[in-house]
Order: sequence, then structure tokens, then C-alpha cells
Amino acid sequence: MAGLCSSRGPTSASSSCTSRVVVLLTLLPITLAAYAFVLHWRGGVMDTDPFTSSSWLFQEDYYKFPGMHSPISRSSSSSDCVLSGHGYGSSSSAFPSFLFNQSDLKPQNWLPYAHDSPVYWSQLLTSSCSPSLEAYDDVSLAMAVVQLLSLLGSPQSIQGLCSPQPNTTGPKALLRNRALSKICITTSTSAGLEQILPWIFFHKVIGVSTFYLFVEGKAASTNVSKVLESIPGVEVIYRTRELEEQQEKSRIWNETWLASFFYKPCNYELFVKQTLNMEMAIVLARNAGMDWIIHLDTDELIHPAGTPEYSLRQLFLDVPQNVDQVIFPNYESCVERDDIKEPFTEVSLFKKNLALLSPETSYSLFEEATREKTYFLTYGNGKSAARIQDHLRPDGAHRWYNYKKTPKNLLMLEAAVLHYTYSKFSDLTSRRDRCGCKPTKEAVKRCFMLDFDRTRCLLSAHFGTQAFIIASNSTEEEMLSWYQKHVVWGDKEVNLKLLQNSILTRIYDPMIIIRGLRESRVFSQVIASAASAKPKDKFRSWSSIMSSNASESVLARKMGSQMPLQGKS
Repeated sequence: MAGLCSSRGPTSASSSCTSRVVVLLTLLPITLAAYAFVLHWRGGVMDTDPFTSSSWLFQEDYYKFPGMHSPISRSSSSSDCVLSGHGYGSSSSAFPSFLFNQSDLKPQNWLPYAHDSPVYWSQLLTSSCSPSLEAYDDVSLAMAVVQLLSLLGSPQSIQGLCSPQPNTTGPKALLRNRALSKICITTSTSAGLEQILPWIFFHKVIGVSTFYLFVEGKAASTNVSKVLESIPGVEVIYRTRELEEQQEKSRIWNETWLASFFYKPCNYELFVKQTLNMEMAIVLARNAGMDWIIHLDTDELIHPAGTPEYSLRQLFLDVPQNVDQVIFPNYESCVERDDIKEPFTEVSLFKKNLALLSPETSYSLFEEATREKTYFLTYGNGKSAARIQDHLRPDGAHRWYNYKKTPKNLLMLEAAVLHYTYSKFSDLTSRRDRCGCKPTKEAVKRCFMLDFDRTRCLLSAHFGTQAFIIASNSTEEEMLSWYQKHVVWGDKEVNLKLLQNSILTRIYDPMIIIRGLRESRVFSQVIASAASAKPKDKFRSWSSIMSSNASESVLARKMGSQMPLQGKS
């Protein structure tokens, strides 16, 4: 009997040990899961990354801004704002975070990586490349700092922040590359501050450093021009008699590619004037050491989709060195109401360029996607950016060319130009008032050329002709009825169908950025500070500027002719 008990003892002990191990292995994951649930419910563990720290608490019941989906969200009842992180939605590229009020969805802080303390940003921006930046090996933070410095118009700060370092990787190297990538925009405008200021500062945010504004009309008035001149990086160029005399000497007048537009009124005259202004902007950009030049109207915004930081600098940094011209397809705004006041912050629906659609899609839905027998109301050949180099010249308002070679082009498939055309009802009368043509079909055909691509000109001018005649001969009620029928996209079912087939798309990035700038009182502060600014001299010695450029071109041609000989030696 004792032997039997002794033989069973080890077996019983082994079985008890095994059962204990099984129970322990069962309880351990349950305990860990419960512990993790408690931590998650209380807000999580403190992160080492200051920008993803759980000290940033958000409401549990928050609203995600359409198109801006954050991969990570935390909730709390201690805040009435929501931080929309880097966007991964189809209609929005990733760009710095913004705070939104839950009630009105307006950005409460436009600063990238919005921080609780403004002092933090002032200390970061005024410090040099040191511990504050090196402490975080975060590429996105580096991009945010560059965008902030660009927005504040302080290239000196960028230079100080990015002193040359031996290493070629990390945030400092990225900052240095973007500081060296200089982008300028030129435009000919007669708009007011309500349109020009959002246009300028939006492009400052995405990386444009310099603006050459050829102003006339309202834009050249004292109150407007004084504000524009006070903005760092903005050069205001007035249409003086000396400017006109210098443009009369342009070699463009002796060439055939623009001859069909000479000595015609309205849009033809504007097109020639834009081309001559672009020619002068090339000289100014080259003297200023710019790398890229873009011609945009003040109702157009560059949309640098496809870049992780929503950065135009990053986009051009990735362009191969042998590319001379980058072509941006244009998207056309589709207004959904007839009472739009601020297109940049109220319009989010755009029609994609026909060149980006598949033939099957464009053919099957062409009728639903078109108005007045044309796909776009105005032009459809996009806009382009040119690399500053010898012998560069404008090729109309939409392209650039080179006197000595055929430029190598690169077409963007994600980035685009957003054209806010006829986005306000008042655009009908404003375009009528800028032209002195009689409201007849024969006279209007001589005046309007909305699309400068010769193969589309007659179809596109069809809409401009009707718009001008309607605005000239109709009452306001008749004009509004015509506008609702021909311009407004009010059928939600049709819009949804076109959205599902990727003919229409939602783009919120410019809306969010410009709303943030406005909420941060950037525009009002610029206007207020300009009141005490000293006005600049409007005189500019164009003869000396152009003559110096001509001598440089001659020298470049001489050096170019010697280069093959040097290569052979």
C-alpha cells in the first residue's frame, strides 16, 4: 500500500505543476490585455516623441474633417478642439496639423504641429541649428519649421537655421536643400487685397519665396500697393511709361509665334501683356538667383499633391536635373452655390483635367461632365514651371520655351493647378467691366480668347462670349438664372456619380490653410502693419536691368561656344 502511494506521489505533483502552468499562461495574457485596456482608457503611456505625446488630449466625440483621415486618434473630455493629423485620404495630401473647432470646423491654429504654447514656436524659430532641432530626428518637424520660416518671410532665419554641415541626411540636410531651392511666381493682376493676400500667403506656406506682381487697376492703387510692398518677398511692378517703352523693344514683337495676338483688344491684349511681363520676370528672377519660375493668375492655386509635406519645394527637389519644364494639369472649380464670397475657403469641388481620365470614363460620362459643349468653361492646357536658365522665354501665358533648345518636359500626375473660374456670381460683371467691347457676337469674338490653345480656342470662347453678352444685356435676375444653369453644380446626384467615377474630386488643403491664416489674423496684421510702413519708390531702371541681362546672355553664348573646345583639350 505504501508502495502504491509512493508511486502515485510524483505523478500527482507533476499533474498539479502542469495545471498551474496552464492556469498561469491563461491568466497572463488576460491580465496584460486588461492592463493595456486600462492604460488606453486613461489616455495611454507617455510617449518619448513630444509631438505624439498623450498630453495632447482630444474629445472622444470629435468630427473628422472630410478628406483628412488621421491614422491615430486619442480622446478626452478636456478639449473642445480636434487635431487633424497627416491626411491619407484620396483628396488630400499629408500636410501639417491644424486645430479645428468642433462647432464650426474652422482652424483655430494654422501653425504646423500646433503646440499649446506660442512661446515654444518663437523659441524654436529664433534659435539656430542646435539642440532644439537636433533633439528630434523628425523629418516632418523639419518641414514644418521651413514652412513657418517661409510663411514669416525670413530667408535669413532659414540660412541661420541651416548652416552647412558635413552630413547629407536628416532634418538639417533637408532644411538646407529647401533653403537652396528658390521658387518664384509672377502674375499680372488688377485684383484687390481680398484675393491677392490669401493667394500670396498660401503659396508662401507651400514654399514659394518670391512674387513678381505686375499691377494695374485696383492692385496699383495706393491702399492696395502699399500693403503688397510691405510683404517680404513681394516685388510690386507698376505699369509705368518706362516699362512700356522697354517692352516695346522686346524681341517678341519681331517673332511670329505671338503675331496673331498683336493689336487686338481685351483678352488678346491681356495675353500679350502677360507674355511681355513674363519676359521681364525672367530677368528679375535670374538676377535674384531663383531656381524655378511659375506664371499664375490670382484665381489659381498650386496644389502640390503627392508630396508628403504638401511642399512645392519638395516637389521640385524630386524633379530630375535634365528636366526644363514641369507641367501642371489644371483642375476647374465646380461651385455648388450661387452665393460664394470667398472661393478659396468655400469651394472644395473640382473637375479633373480630361487628360488624366481614361477614355472609357470620359466618353461614357462626357454629357454629364460638360457644360456648353465643352469640358472646361475656360482653358484646359494647364500651367507650367520653368527652370531658370540661359535663353529662357515665355511661350504664352501657359508655357515656357528656350531660344536655343527644345525644353524637356515633365507632366505631373498628382500635383495640379486649381483654377477658381467664375466661382463668384460677380465675376460675370467684373469681366464685362474690364473690357470695352460692344455686347455683340461679332465684337466679342474679336475680344475674348479664354483658352490660348489654338485647337480649343473657338469652343472655349463660346462660353466667354455668352457670359459677356449676358452680363451686358440682362438684368441681375436674368444673369443669376443664367449663372445657376450654366455654372453652378447644384445636382447632388450628378455630382456624386461624377465623384464616384473620379471625374470630380474634393480638395480641402487650400481651404484649410487659408482659413487657418485668416483665423490667425495674418491678413489683418499685414494690413495694419502696412499703415506705418514707408512707401517704396515706384521708379525702376528697366533699361539698366534689361541691358545687364542682355550682356550676360551674350557672355553666356560666348562661353557656350567655347565649352566644346575646352572639352576636347
